[in-house]
Amino acid sequence: MSSSFIEIKDEESGYALNQFCIPQHYENDLQNVLVPSGLISDRTERLARDIVDEFGDQPIVALCVLKGGYKFFTDLMDKIQALNRSKKTSTPMSLDFIRLKSYVRFNGEIVPQPAELSEKNDKSNGVKVIGGDSLQNLKGKNVLIVEDIIDTGRTMVKLLEMIAEVEPKQVKVASLLVKRTPGSTGYRPDYMGFEVPNKFLVGYALDYNEFFRDLSHICVLSDQGKEKYAIKKT
Repeated sequence: MSSSFIEIKDEESGYALNQFCIPQHYENDLQNVLVPSGLISDRTERLARDIVDEFGDQPIVALCVLKGGYKFFTDLMDKIQALNRSKKTSTPMSLDFIRLKSYVRFNGEIVPQPAELSEKNDKSNGVKVIGGDSLQNLKGKNVLIVEDIIDTGRTMVKLLEMIAEVEPKQVKVASLLVKRTPGSTGYRPDYMGFEVPNKFLVGYALDYNEFFRDLSHICVLSDQGKEKYAIKKT
């Protein structure tokens, strides 16, 4: 099943910041609101319904990719649970959490690299799973991977290859955002919320150097914000 999605076109300017409640400490660091929290909530509810309709009463292991995916994961699971309480057929769920770290081989040695950088780096050639139960526990099970954003898709493709090695029953991917980027592999998740322009997005757990995760809306980061929160080299 390939999910439908809401397309936010490149020329769309989003919404003015003064039309929403923005934390005062971020007011000068953002360009606009691209996806308001209410729209995120409604779209997440629809994705939850699509997932329950497809899986029915089959148990699933919902696998959250941290850190950025935690907010979407939490809200998606809450909405699935609400559907389970209101429908005659409910979908049993177990939850697990992982982090991904990418690496490159340099002069025969493995050099760690943040997963978010690997999305933009053709030289990245591996993904390491950190935390969570052993992937072996996914053998023979229905797996739902929940991610915040698909950029080029390279990291997700590598994760799917790793999970396939333990022979799950089936694997589906839900991503809130899919970015239109020149380096995309063309990968598409099974459930997707929004297709978004190739802009630097923060909020709703999407971060820039660990800031902006506490922002309710998905916003476009301004040049001033990038400079303000950039990691200072010593």
